[in-house]
Amino acid sequence: MATKVTATRNGQTSTKNIGAPNQTLYIKNLPDKIQKPDIRMALYTLFATYGPILDVVVMKTVKMRGQAHIVFRDIQASTQALRALQGFDFFGKELVIAYAKGSSDVIAKLRGTYMATSAAANAPAGLSTDLQKSIFGAPPSTTVGIKRPREEESDEGEAPMDEDESDVSMEASSDED
Repeated sequence: MATKVTATRNGQTSTKNIGAPNQTLYIKNLPDKIQKPDIRMALYTLFATYGPILDVVVMKTVKMRGQAHIVFRDIQASTQALRALQGFDFFGKELVIAYAKGSSDVIAKLRGTYMATSAAANAPAGLSTDLQKSIFGAPPSTTVGIKRPREEESDEGEAPMDEDESDVSMEASSDED
């Protein structure tokens, strides 16, 4: 079931097909000249007011330039954001927002229904995925940590502490007479 939204801006009414309700929003008409990390942060900041965001995917490839996907934790938050921000002036361009056609990989992983694509399944274990890069900014470490044995404490290397008779006890050194 596709959902349509009617918006009135500057005295003109327009109806847009926004797809079936989904946790993932598809955003287009984003500015091309802004760096990818800046767009991700700005989109996250803008959309986070409507609910918890699981992921913001922005790609700068020729095919995906000016587009993004924002994954919310629930459909109510994504619906609220879509209605509130449709046509929002974002760095001089009006946002065009619709529900994504499919479910996000992040949602599938949370549900436990994620099926790796053949390209990801054939990739070597040391390579990181785009999702890992987009969330953490760097590939995960492929080295396995080695636990060091705990050093035993011993009194052999330390000098013994001798009580010096010249030291005065606390009671004897009192300023009160």
